[in-house]
Amino acid sequence: MSSATFAGEQRVLLRSISWKTYETLADNPDRAGRLLTYDQGVLEIMSPSRAHESDKSMLGRMVEMYSLHHDIDICSSASTTFKRKDLERGFEADESYYIRNESIVRDKREIDLLVDPPPDLVIEIEMSRSAINKLALFASLGIPEVWRYDGNRLWLGRLTGDVYEPINCSIELPGFPIAAAVETLQTIGSASETELIRRFVKAC
Repeated sequence: MSSATFAGEQRVLLRSISWKTYETLADNPDRAGRLLTYDQGVLEIMSPSRAHESDKSMLGRMVEMYSLHHDIDICSSASTTFKRKDLERGFEADESYYIRNESIVRDKREIDLLVDPPPDLVIEIEMSRSAINKLALFASLGIPEVWRYDGNRLWLGRLTGDVYEPINCSIELPGFPIAAAVETLQTIGSASETELIRRFVKAC
């Protein structure tokens, strides 16, 4: 077992964890607030800080406001546990959305990745780097687009084959103002969240 503490978040890494143990932990309601990532026997438990949660919520709100402003249908899957037993992999994103596949999952209360598509967009706040190669994990599950924010930069990646290639503009949310989003995130605390979102909308 290893652990790392950062200003942004705390991560604990456990090895030789069975799939059954992972599923038991994932289904445990007492772990509220802790995000689990499982990669073929390696389990990472991440406890987010207030700063992490603030950035996550703000970026999520910007996605939702942008989709509303541009009449883009989305379905939020937030930190849903997505897992594939056959691959022995599972994760919980900070935020995740169905966009092009929104109509497919609209009326589903549970997602089974053996029959249902993965989310079209996954958002990760990474003030500290995960010990698990999450991009490889996301690629194995076929997630088309990933955004990662490290407190300074918002990185966008598009799945090409089995790797993510950096992109300058979102494919899932065409025209999403990346620069305005980063500016909004970096000014958290300077005004109310409502006011910051109001300013962001003007850039949409």
